[in-house]
Order: sequence, then structure tokens, then C-alpha cells
Amino acid sequence: MRTQAELRRQLREIDHKGYKAYKVLEGEYDFGTYRLAIDHVQGDPFATPSRVRIIYNNRGNIAPRYFESRHRKTAVEDYLLRLLHRNLKSGSGDNHRAISMDADGKGRSSAADRPAHGETLRVGQGSGKSGLVTACRTGQEILERTAMRIAPDVIEARIEVGFPAYGRSIAAGELEKILFDFLPEVAEKTFSVKKALSGQMQRDLDAVTALADDQQYIRDALEGFGLVAFVADGSILPRESGVSQRPLKNAVVFQSPESLAVTLKLPHRGEMRGMGIRKGITVIAGGGFHGKSTLLKALERGVYNHIAGDGRELVITDQSAFKLRAEEGRCIHETDISMFISNLPTRADTTRFSTENASGSTSQAANTVEALAADSRVLLIDEDTSATNFMVRDERMAQLVSDAKEPITPFIRKIRSLYRDLGVSTILVVGSSGDYLAVADTVLQMDCYVTKDVTARAKELCAGILLESGTNFRETSVQRTAWLKKGIRAKQIEKARVHGWDTLSLDKTEIDLRYLEQIVDESQTAALAYLMQYILSRMANGKKPAAELAAEAAHKIEAEGILSVTPKNYGAGAAAAVRRQEILACLARYRML
Repeated sequence: MRTQAELRRQLREIDHKGYKAYKVLEGEYDFGTYRLAIDHVQGDPFATPSRVRIIYNNRGNIAPRYFESRHRKTAVEDYLLRLLHRNLKSGSGDNHRAISMDADGKGRSSAADRPAHGETLRVGQGSGKSGLVTACRTGQEILERTAMRIAPDVIEARIEVGFPAYGRSIAAGELEKILFDFLPEVAEKTFSVKKALSGQMQRDLDAVTALADDQQYIRDALEGFGLVAFVADGSILPRESGVSQRPLKNAVVFQSPESLAVTLKLPHRGEMRGMGIRKGITVIAGGGFHGKSTLLKALERGVYNHIAGDGRELVITDQSAFKLRAEEGRCIHETDISMFISNLPTRADTTRFSTENASGSTSQAANTVEALAADSRVLLIDEDTSATNFMVRDERMAQLVSDAKEPITPFIRKIRSLYRDLGVSTILVVGSSGDYLAVADTVLQMDCYVTKDVTARAKELCAGILLESGTNFRETSVQRTAWLKKGIRAKQIEKARVHGWDTLSLDKTEIDLRYLEQIVDESQTAALAYLMQYILSRMANGKKPAAELAAEAAHKIEAEGILSVTPKNYGAGAAAAVRRQEILACLARYRML
């Protein structure tokens, strides 16, 4: 390991040289209370900024009790990352200013009330991305990330630094300001408990870990109470806007109907009343704009923990829950969708169905089968984003077009056997398909964002109606395997890139993820890019099917952390943990599989 003095000397030796001379700085340097690791130097001042780690000595600093369990560790790492962002922003002086970056890397002035997680700091002057200092962005969800790691001996933060240049000539003096003045100050303010004012960090850590304990308690308690989700009284479900995940000000506060109320005794908050959504089939009905989709959105994001103040921090959903929808145009690889679609006029084999351009119904059938293959115990569906002919076929249409002439067996005929035979629950938002009331165990009505239990009234309206066919899932191949046992062959991927939160590319092939609505962070897309590369090059052997590969990859993340599948130079950006469901879904959408 080299010293600070050696780093300073090297900087002065390469001053005004061509930009590529910065490469000599790669390595690790001793800064006393922390080590500075320069892992990768950008090729020119307009490229993605250089990758740097701050490795802070944690002995005698943050006590191990704060990260003794996985949920606490993730919460503390998330807290430290958010604190790092705040300190990057507040550390700006005459030569430091906070800016927000456009997609092309051009800066624009930042509004004073812009969230800290959207900030990039420019320190000093120069061309291109000179002087930009940034860390992985954070949203409302608490995710395990490669950007921050805590252990008994060290705290490790991954940041990006734009090494300064004038034109394409090294501006060593500007980088010296960043490495020797700015970063040491930020490191101490962020990671040192002793430097925190009046014990504020200690109080913050107590609050963060207490919330994490309560969230984990609810998550663990769902099964024992026969629930698939819990929505605490007092939760704020509506969001600020369609493009913001912040809570809406002056929103209607959630209150459970008495008939569905469950009271849990949390480790820190004590007794907490809320609505328990029971296993089985739950239908959420109501007029347009009354809050049906808002409740479903909260439930689909309830697979993740949320930060204090989000409003949904005690909205907890079974972690395997998967949001289904139609997805016209996706590819499908030899998937058995015969339990929903068969006897096609083209005589295509739907037990081994493949297409490069799926319809709404075939895509939703494949999405359902893949969710089951990933062991999802809860399916989340919104009528508005579903294929109508996949969801329901009314009595008059059935009389006009007989079952023998209709290849699609609608989901409504399978929904009860999904629960009865496979134990898979469904939470479904409907606005017009009244037939689903007849198969529901629980019916909720959203009325001006107030939740009402209208199950008894729905059963009265549906008395005598029987919609389900005799077919059950025990008689179909879905129980044996939802994905045919065709082994995935190994494939070397040279470049994995991320294009926003909804698209990644492997070499020249793009994978469209925009309809995977439970991907909530661009860092999760980066993780999927790394995972695809890892799975195809190091796990696939021509024998293991996609579902098995996804399960093994998810187990590796659970056991070793997301960092275990992240390349050393993490070229697609910092990564955040993803679930088995999204891993399999990403594999399924890779056209070169």
C-alpha cells in the first residue's frame, strides 16, 4: 500500500500530461483513518467518472450490534449512503457546487429542495466531467447495495470521481483538492461516530435499526397469521405524482376495516393495528380514481422495506409477490403455457411455446408461468394492464364462441385452483370485471381512498354463480415444472451495459425490462446486467434450465451478497440486490437465450 505523500508526488509528476497518464494512480493509499482505493481511471474527461473507494477503519466506531443481522446491516448501510449524499452536498464551498446531471452528462443548476439522492457534486474546474463527485442514488426503498458495505473492521463506500482535465491535459491541482481536502472531510463527517454532532449519528442508528426490526418482525409474522400482506393504520399510500415516490401531502390516511384488522406487537413500536390481507383471492374494486391501483402499487413495493417518512414503511408484502401484466412484443422461449392457451389454429405446440413477438394473452400467460417457476406465492394483477381475453370471457361471448373454438382458458377459470392446488394467492384490482367477485375470498372497495370490506355484499350478488372449469393445476405440467427442462448453454458476454432503469444490453442485444414493475432502482438493473453475465458465462452448462439458474443465482446473493457477482470495475454502475423473480424474468426476456 502506498502513502499519501506518494500519491501527491505522482500527481505533481503527471500534471499537464496527456489524460491517460492518470492510470498510474490506480492502487490503494493510506490516509490514516481510512484507505483510498483508486480502482479504475476513466479513459478521458468525458467518459464515465473514475471509480474510487473510501475504506474507513470501523474498529471502535459503529458498534457491531447495529449490523448483527442482515436486515439491520442493510438498513445501516442505506443510512450511511444517504448521509454520504447529504455530506457531499453540504460540503460544497466556493469551489464546490451541487448540480444535477442530464442524461448526456451536462449539468444544470440544482433547486434548493431537490432530494439529496439526486445530487452530484462538482469540485473544482475542468472540461467534461472534471470534478464530479457522486455516489449511487437512493430512492424510497431500502436495498442492499454495493455502494456501501459495513463490517466490524471497515466501512467501504464506492463513489465516482471525475478526474479533472483542461481539454485532455491532466489538471493535477484540481484532483489534489478533491483527494486531499474534500474527501477526507466528507469521510470523517459521514463515518465517524465521534465527529457526529451531539450524538446525532447514534440516535439515527437507533431509529434506523428499530424500524428495520419492526419491518422484519411483520415480514416474519405474515405466515403465522395466514396473511400475504399487512398495511398499517396511519400509512400514507398516495404518491406525490406519477413520477415521484414521495408521499402525497394531505393525503387520506389509511385505516383498516374492522373486519380485516390485525394487531401485531412490534419489538419497538409496540401494538400496531392494520389491515391483514389473507391468503386466497382478494379483489380490490371501486370507481375510477378512488385508490384501487394506489393500494396495489403499495403492495407490490411492499416486497421491499421503506425509509421512515415514506408513508409505506409498515406496508409489508410477502417477498415472493410478483406483479403480472400483459407485455405485447416480448420474446418467449419454449415455455409451457398450455394450462391457459391450447388448440391454436396454427397448431403451435403450447407445451413448448416460443415466439419473438408475443400477443397480450400469450405474454401474460408466460409471465404467470414464469412467476410460478420462480416460486411466487402471491400474484398481483391490475385489470387495466392485463389482456382482457386472458382475464375473462363473459357468458354471452361463451355462447357465441364455444370453448372448442376458443384457445384461451381465461385466468378466472384457473384462479381458484391456483390457490387450492398450489397455494398461490392472488390480489386483483378490477373496475369492470364483476365475474371475479364470484371467485373472491375477500372483496375490498376503495371509496375516496377509504378501504371498505364489501365481501358479504359481493357474495350476495354472486349467489349461485359458478365460473371455474373442472381442470386443476395438479393435472397440468405447471406443478412439475413451469419451465421446460431445456438446459441453458454457456455464453461469453463481453460487455454488459445499463440504459436507464428499464433497459440493459448484453453485447449488442437489448433486454427490455420496463414491464417488470417491481424493479424500482437503476442499480437493480445494473445488478441484473452483472447477473446475466455471471449466469451465462459461469453457471450455465447446457444442463440447468433457466429457473434453476435463477434460483442458484438468488441463493448466491442471499448467502454472499450482491457484491459477489459484481465485476471489479463495476462498469455498469453500482448494483442493488434483486429477487429470484426478476432474475428469471430477465433471463426469459433475453432474445439470444
